[in-house]
Amino acid sequence: MNQTALALSLAGLSFMMTVIWGGPLLRVLRHFKIGKLIRVEEPGHHAVKMGTPTMGGVMILLPVLLLTVLLNAVSLIGFTENGVGRSVLVPLIVLLGYATLGMIDDWEGIRGKRRGDGMRARTKFTGQMVLGILTALVLKYILGVPDLFVPGIKGYFELGIWYVPIAAVLIVGMSNAVNFTDGLDGLAGLISATAFAAYGGVAMLQGQVFLGRFCFTLVGAIFGFLWFNVHPAELFMGDTGSLCLGATLAVVALMTAQWAILPIIAIIPVSELFSVIIQVGYFKLTKGKRFFKMAPFHLHFELLGWSETQVVQRFWLISLLAGMLGIGLAMV
Repeated sequence: MNQTALALSLAGLSFMMTVIWGGPLLRVLRHFKIGKLIRVEEPGHHAVKMGTPTMGGVMILLPVLLLTVLLNAVSLIGFTENGVGRSVLVPLIVLLGYATLGMIDDWEGIRGKRRGDGMRARTKFTGQMVLGILTALVLKYILGVPDLFVPGIKGYFELGIWYVPIAAVLIVGMSNAVNFTDGLDGLAGLISATAFAAYGGVAMLQGQVFLGRFCFTLVGAIFGFLWFNVHPAELFMGDTGSLCLGATLAVVALMTAQWAILPIIAIIPVSELFSVIIQVGYFKLTKGKRFFKMAPFHLHFELLGWSETQVVQRFWLISLLAGMLGIGLAMV
Protein backbone atom coordinates (compact mmCIF):
# COMPACT_ATOMS: atom_id res chain seq x y z
CA MET A 1 0.00 0.00 0.00
CA ASN A 2 1.13 3.54 -0.73
CA GLN A 3 2.72 4.95 2.44
CA THR A 4 0.59 8.11 2.41
CA ALA A 5 -2.59 6.08 1.99
CA LEU A 6 -1.53 3.85 4.89
CA ALA A 7 -0.82 6.85 7.12
CA LEU A 8 -4.24 8.35 6.36
CA SER A 9 -5.90 4.97 6.94
CA LEU A 10 -4.27 4.83 10.36
CA ALA A 11 -5.95 8.12 11.23
CA GLY A 12 -9.33 6.56 10.44
CA LEU A 13 -8.57 3.41 12.42
CA SER A 14 -7.30 5.40 15.39
CA PHE A 15 -10.43 7.57 15.28
CA MET A 16 -12.73 4.54 15.40
CA MET A 17 -10.78 2.91 18.25
CA THR A 18 -10.92 6.12 20.29
CA VAL A 19 -14.65 6.62 19.78
CA ILE A 20 -15.38 3.00 20.67
CA TRP A 21 -13.50 3.00 23.95
CA GLY A 22 -14.31 6.62 24.74
CA GLY A 23 -17.86 5.81 25.91
CA PRO A 24 -16.78 3.32 28.62
CA LEU A 25 -13.99 5.65 29.75
CA LEU A 26 -16.45 8.52 30.08
CA ARG A 27 -18.72 6.39 32.27
CA VAL A 28 -15.77 5.45 34.50
CA LEU A 29 -14.74 9.10 34.92
CA ARG A 30 -18.32 10.05 35.77
CA HIS A 31 -18.62 7.19 38.26
CA PHE A 32 -15.51 8.31 40.16
CA LYS A 33 -16.50 11.99 39.80
CA ILE A 34 -13.28 13.05 38.08
CA GLY A 35 -14.76 16.46 37.27
CA LYS A 36 -13.35 19.84 36.23
CA LEU A 37 -13.17 22.74 38.67
CA ILE A 38 -13.81 26.21 37.20
CA ARG A 39 -11.89 29.34 38.26
CA VAL A 40 -14.22 31.98 39.70
CA GLU A 41 -12.69 34.71 37.48
CA GLU A 42 -13.52 32.90 34.22
CA PRO A 43 -16.46 34.17 32.10
CA GLY A 44 -19.73 33.47 33.91
CA HIS A 45 -21.14 31.00 31.41
CA HIS A 46 -18.18 28.67 32.09
CA ALA A 47 -19.82 27.77 35.40
CA VAL A 48 -21.98 25.21 33.58
CA LYS A 49 -18.79 23.26 32.85
CA MET A 50 -18.24 22.60 36.56
CA GLY A 51 -18.05 18.87 37.22
CA THR A 52 -17.62 17.85 33.57
CA PRO A 53 -15.28 14.81 33.47
CA THR A 54 -11.65 15.67 32.83
CA MET A 55 -8.37 13.74 32.35
CA GLY A 56 -9.76 12.87 28.91
CA GLY A 57 -6.23 12.87 27.49
CA VAL A 58 -6.15 9.22 28.56
CA MET A 59 -8.63 8.56 25.76
CA ILE A 60 -6.02 9.62 23.19
CA LEU A 61 -3.14 7.63 24.62
CA LEU A 62 -4.35 4.03 24.35
CA PRO A 63 -5.08 3.87 20.58
CA VAL A 64 -1.84 5.72 19.76
CA LEU A 65 0.21 3.43 22.01
CA LEU A 66 -1.43 0.26 20.68
CA LEU A 67 -1.23 1.12 16.98
CA THR A 68 2.30 2.56 17.15
CA VAL A 69 3.70 -0.48 18.96
CA LEU A 70 1.92 -2.95 16.68
CA LEU A 71 3.02 -1.19 13.49
CA ASN A 72 6.64 -1.05 14.57
CA ALA A 73 6.83 -4.28 16.57
CA VAL A 74 9.30 -6.06 14.29
CA SER A 75 11.66 -3.10 14.14
CA LEU A 76 11.31 -2.29 17.84
CA ILE A 77 12.13 -5.84 18.89
CA GLY A 78 15.13 -5.79 16.58
CA PHE A 79 14.26 -8.57 14.13
CA THR A 80 15.18 -6.37 11.19
CA GLU A 81 18.35 -4.48 10.41
CA ASN A 82 16.38 -1.38 9.57
CA GLY A 83 15.80 0.26 12.93
CA VAL A 84 14.20 3.40 11.58
CA GLY A 85 10.92 2.44 13.24
CA ARG A 86 12.59 2.69 16.62
CA SER A 87 12.70 6.48 16.22
CA VAL A 88 8.97 6.64 16.99
CA LEU A 89 9.82 5.53 20.51
CA VAL A 90 11.01 9.06 21.26
CA PRO A 91 7.74 10.93 20.56
CA LEU A 92 5.79 8.01 22.03
CA ILE A 93 7.75 8.07 25.29
CA VAL A 94 7.46 11.87 25.43
CA LEU A 95 3.70 11.54 24.91
CA LEU A 96 3.43 9.07 27.81
CA GLY A 97 5.89 10.93 30.05
CA TYR A 98 4.19 14.32 29.83
CA ALA A 99 0.77 12.64 30.05
CA THR A 100 1.84 11.07 33.35
CA LEU A 101 2.98 14.46 34.64
CA GLY A 102 -0.32 16.00 33.54
CA MET A 103 -2.26 13.15 35.13
CA ILE A 104 -0.59 13.81 38.49
CA ASP A 105 -1.38 17.51 38.12
CA ASP A 106 -5.03 16.80 37.28
CA TRP A 107 -5.40 14.39 40.19
CA GLU A 108 -3.83 16.87 42.63
CA GLY A 109 -6.29 19.52 41.47
CA ILE A 110 -9.33 17.27 41.77
CA ARG A 111 -8.70 14.94 44.69
CA GLY A 112 -5.27 15.84 46.08
CA LYS A 113 -4.15 18.14 48.87
CA ARG A 114 -4.11 21.10 46.45
CA ARG A 115 -7.69 20.69 45.30
CA GLY A 116 -8.57 23.41 42.82
CA ASP A 117 -4.95 24.38 42.21
CA GLY A 118 -3.16 21.23 41.11
CA MET A 119 0.56 20.62 41.32
CA ARG A 120 2.80 23.48 42.46
CA ALA A 121 3.98 25.49 39.45
CA ARG A 122 7.63 25.07 40.39
CA THR A 123 7.32 21.30 40.76
CA LYS A 124 5.44 21.00 37.50
CA PHE A 125 7.94 23.15 35.60
CA THR A 126 10.87 21.18 37.03
CA GLY A 127 9.31 17.93 35.83
CA GLN A 128 8.74 19.41 32.38
CA MET A 129 12.34 20.65 32.16
CA VAL A 130 13.84 17.33 33.23
CA LEU A 131 11.82 15.48 30.59
CA GLY A 132 12.64 18.16 28.02
CA ILE A 133 16.41 18.04 28.61
CA LEU A 134 16.50 14.24 28.52
CA THR A 135 14.54 14.24 25.25
CA ALA A 136 16.84 16.87 23.71
CA LEU A 137 19.90 14.80 24.63
CA VAL A 138 18.38 11.71 23.01
CA LEU A 139 17.50 13.61 19.82
CA LYS A 140 20.99 15.11 19.55
CA TYR A 141 23.29 12.29 20.63
CA ILE A 142 21.34 9.06 20.07
CA LEU A 143 19.04 9.71 17.11
CA GLY A 144 21.38 12.31 15.62
CA VAL A 145 18.62 14.33 13.99
CA PRO A 146 19.64 17.38 11.89
CA ASP A 147 19.75 20.51 14.00
CA LEU A 148 17.75 22.99 11.93
CA PHE A 149 16.37 23.42 8.42
CA VAL A 150 15.50 26.96 7.36
CA PRO A 151 13.02 27.45 4.49
CA GLY A 152 14.71 28.60 1.30
CA ILE A 153 18.22 27.63 2.42
CA LYS A 154 19.88 24.41 1.27
CA GLY A 155 21.36 22.12 3.87
CA TYR A 156 20.92 22.58 7.58
CA PHE A 157 22.45 24.64 10.36
CA GLU A 158 24.60 23.06 13.07
CA LEU A 159 23.87 24.44 16.53
CA GLY A 160 26.37 22.31 18.43
CA ILE A 161 25.87 22.12 22.18
CA TRP A 162 23.29 24.93 21.99
CA TYR A 163 20.85 22.48 20.41
CA VAL A 164 20.11 20.81 23.75
CA PRO A 165 18.94 23.88 25.72
CA ILE A 166 17.08 25.28 22.70
CA ALA A 167 15.29 21.98 22.09
CA ALA A 168 14.46 21.59 25.80
CA VAL A 169 12.97 25.11 25.98
CA LEU A 170 11.00 24.45 22.79
CA ILE A 171 9.53 21.22 24.21
CA VAL A 172 8.60 22.80 27.54
CA GLY A 173 7.32 25.96 25.87
CA MET A 174 5.00 24.08 23.52
CA SER A 175 3.81 21.86 26.35
CA ASN A 176 2.67 24.95 28.23
CA ALA A 177 1.40 26.66 25.07
CA VAL A 178 -1.12 23.89 24.31
CA ASN A 179 -1.96 23.75 28.02
CA PHE A 180 -2.92 27.46 27.92
CA THR A 181 -4.92 26.85 24.72
CA ASP A 182 -7.04 24.25 26.47
CA GLY A 183 -10.04 25.99 27.97
CA LEU A 184 -12.83 26.10 25.39
CA ASP A 185 -14.77 23.15 24.01
CA GLY A 186 -12.82 21.61 21.14
CA LEU A 187 -10.18 24.35 20.89
CA ALA A 188 -7.00 22.57 21.99
CA GLY A 189 -7.99 19.37 20.20
CA LEU A 190 -8.73 21.04 16.86
CA ILE A 191 -5.59 23.16 16.97
CA SER A 192 -3.39 20.19 17.95
CA ALA A 193 -4.84 17.86 15.33
CA THR A 194 -4.26 20.47 12.62
CA ALA A 195 -0.65 20.99 13.69
CA PHE A 196 0.07 17.25 13.82
CA ALA A 197 -1.51 16.78 10.39
CA ALA A 198 0.75 19.52 9.01
CA TYR A 199 3.88 17.97 10.50
CA GLY A 200 2.71 14.52 9.43
CA GLY A 201 2.64 15.85 5.88
CA VAL A 202 6.13 17.35 6.30
CA ALA A 203 7.46 14.05 7.65
CA MET A 204 6.01 12.10 4.71
CA LEU A 205 7.54 14.58 2.24
CA GLN A 206 10.91 14.05 3.92
CA GLY A 207 10.58 10.27 3.70
CA GLN A 208 10.17 9.86 7.46
CA VAL A 209 7.39 7.33 7.01
CA PHE A 210 7.36 6.05 10.58
CA LEU A 211 7.09 9.56 12.01
CA GLY A 212 4.36 10.45 9.50
CA ARG A 213 2.36 7.38 10.52
CA PHE A 214 2.71 8.34 14.16
CA CYS A 215 1.45 11.87 13.48
CA PHE A 216 -1.63 10.72 11.59
CA THR A 217 -2.37 8.05 14.19
CA LEU A 218 -2.35 10.84 16.75
CA VAL A 219 -4.58 13.01 14.54
CA GLY A 220 -7.17 10.24 14.37
CA ALA A 221 -7.08 9.73 18.15
CA ILE A 222 -7.52 13.47 18.76
CA PHE A 223 -10.50 13.53 16.39
CA GLY A 224 -11.93 10.59 18.36
CA PHE A 225 -11.51 12.60 21.56
CA LEU A 226 -13.19 15.59 19.88
CA TRP A 227 -16.25 13.38 19.33
CA PHE A 228 -16.84 13.88 23.07
CA ASN A 229 -15.21 17.30 23.44
CA VAL A 230 -17.01 19.47 20.86
CA HIS A 231 -19.47 22.02 22.24
CA PRO A 232 -21.17 21.31 24.59
CA ALA A 233 -18.30 19.15 25.84
CA GLU A 234 -18.98 15.88 27.65
CA LEU A 235 -15.28 15.53 28.46
CA PHE A 236 -12.18 17.71 28.86
CA MET A 237 -8.62 16.62 28.08
CA GLY A 238 -7.12 18.25 31.16
CA ASP A 239 -3.37 18.56 31.66
CA THR A 240 -3.21 14.82 30.96
CA GLY A 241 -3.80 15.62 27.31
CA SER A 242 -2.66 19.21 26.80
CA LEU A 243 0.83 18.88 28.31
CA CYS A 244 1.70 15.77 26.31
CA LEU A 245 0.26 17.00 23.00
CA GLY A 246 2.29 20.21 23.13
CA ALA A 247 5.52 18.48 24.09
CA THR A 248 5.06 15.76 21.47
CA LEU A 249 4.33 18.35 18.77
CA ALA A 250 7.64 20.05 19.57
CA VAL A 251 9.48 16.72 19.42
CA VAL A 252 7.97 15.93 16.01
CA ALA A 253 9.02 19.38 14.79
CA LEU A 254 12.55 18.76 16.08
CA MET A 255 12.73 15.33 14.44
CA THR A 256 11.86 16.85 11.08
CA ALA A 257 14.35 19.67 11.83
CA GLN A 258 11.59 22.02 10.63
CA TRP A 259 11.03 23.66 14.00
CA ALA A 260 11.73 27.12 12.55
CA ILE A 261 8.19 27.01 11.13
CA LEU A 262 6.64 25.76 14.39
CA PRO A 263 5.55 29.29 15.44
CA ILE A 264 3.60 29.44 12.17
CA ILE A 265 2.04 25.96 12.24
CA ALA A 266 1.26 26.34 15.96
CA ILE A 267 0.39 30.02 15.72
CA ILE A 268 -2.57 29.79 18.11
CA PRO A 269 -0.80 27.98 20.99
CA VAL A 270 2.26 30.22 20.60
CA SER A 271 0.02 33.31 20.69
CA GLU A 272 -1.77 31.96 23.77
CA LEU A 273 1.58 31.45 25.51
CA PHE A 274 2.79 34.96 24.71
CA SER A 275 -0.54 36.46 25.80
CA VAL A 276 0.04 35.00 29.27
CA ILE A 277 3.65 36.25 29.34
CA ILE A 278 2.55 39.75 28.23
CA GLN A 279 -0.31 39.82 30.74
CA VAL A 280 1.88 38.81 33.69
CA GLY A 281 4.72 41.14 32.68
CA TYR A 282 2.41 44.12 32.10
CA PHE A 283 0.59 43.46 35.39
CA LYS A 284 3.88 43.59 37.31
CA LEU A 285 5.28 46.61 35.47
CA THR A 286 2.12 48.69 35.88
CA LYS A 287 1.42 47.46 39.42
CA GLY A 288 -1.97 45.90 38.74
CA LYS A 289 -3.12 46.96 35.29
CA ARG A 290 -4.08 44.37 32.66
CA PHE A 291 -3.05 44.35 28.99
CA PHE A 292 -5.82 41.87 28.05
CA LYS A 293 -9.22 41.60 29.72
CA MET A 294 -8.11 38.08 30.66
CA ALA A 295 -5.34 35.70 29.65
CA PRO A 296 -4.92 33.30 27.90
CA PHE A 297 -6.34 35.50 25.19
CA HIS A 298 -9.13 33.19 24.04
CA LEU A 299 -10.85 34.38 27.25
CA HIS A 300 -10.14 37.99 26.21
CA PHE A 301 -12.15 37.49 23.01
CA GLU A 302 -15.00 35.89 24.95
CA LEU A 303 -15.14 38.93 27.22
CA LEU A 304 -15.22 41.13 24.10
CA GLY A 305 -18.48 39.42 23.16
CA TRP A 306 -17.46 36.51 20.92
CA SER A 307 -19.31 33.30 21.67
CA GLU A 308 -17.32 30.23 22.64
CA THR A 309 -18.13 28.61 19.28
CA GLN A 310 -17.01 31.72 17.38
CA VAL A 311 -13.66 31.79 19.16
CA VAL A 312 -13.02 28.10 18.50
CA GLN A 313 -14.05 28.18 14.85
CA ARG A 314 -12.16 31.39 14.03
CA PHE A 315 -9.02 30.23 15.79
CA TRP A 316 -9.25 26.91 13.94
CA LEU A 317 -9.59 28.68 10.57
CA ILE A 318 -6.43 30.63 11.35
CA SER A 319 -4.71 27.39 12.37
CA LEU A 320 -5.72 25.64 9.13
CA LEU A 321 -4.32 28.46 7.01
CA ALA A 322 -1.15 28.56 9.11
CA GLY A 323 -0.72 24.80 8.73
CA MET A 324 -0.96 25.03 4.94
CA LEU A 325 1.50 27.92 4.93
CA GLY A 326 3.89 25.91 7.10
CA ILE A 327 3.82 22.92 4.75
CA GLY A 328 4.45 25.25 1.83
CA LEU A 329 7.46 26.78 3.56
CA ALA A 330 8.84 23.34 4.40
CA MET A 331 8.80 22.49 0.68
CA VAL A 332 10.75 25.61 -0.34
